[in-house]
Amino acid sequence: MGRDTEKTKRLLLDAARAEFAQYGIAGARVNRIAENAGINKERIYGHFTSKEGLFQAVLAEAMAELAEAVRPGEGPVGEYVGRIFDYHRSDPTLLRLLMFEALQHGNTPQEQDSSRAEWYTSASRALATTTGYSPAMANQLLLTLIGLAAWPVAMPQLAEFALAAQGDSAPGDVDLREFLISFAERGTAL
Repeated sequence: MGRDTEKTKRLLLDAARAEFAQYGIAGARVNRIAENAGINKERIYGHFTSKEGLFQAVLAEAMAELAEAVRPGEGPVGEYVGRIFDYHRSDPTLLRLLMFEALQHGNTPQEQDSSRAEWYTSASRALATTTGYSPAMANQLLLTLIGLAAWPVAMPQLAEFALAAQGDSAPGDVDLREFLISFAERGTAL
């Protein structure tokens, strides 16, 4: 029975991730999630209480994947930016989920547990250790580095316009990645 419960939850989380990434919280439909998972929609409420609860579970899982794959403090700051860029370039789903969360809830955190806050605190501490920045400056640095790496992926249309502004063909991802790494390294030098 436990295995079926875990399989059901997995199917629902996978279907919900795709649904929320495409339609956001407001536009996502529980019926579509259940249909795409091949599960009765009542199981959503049984496992996650509500559509919002399901969204929070999807977001928490996506953040945990990022935390595992991209760790600050491992290597130079520029390489951290490169890893963030690579992560989101390979799969922009987390960025889409975060943008939909911001549209729905503004700056009011909705996550029930503190794992996300703990991750940001840990990441900031790692950057403070790596760079020698004060804790307050490391907090600001973390936000800046994430924005630097994520913005071109979060707003691909803006990246396209900006990178093609000279009328030449836009530089490839490798060129942009290298620029972001170099920029972060120069910008964080004490």
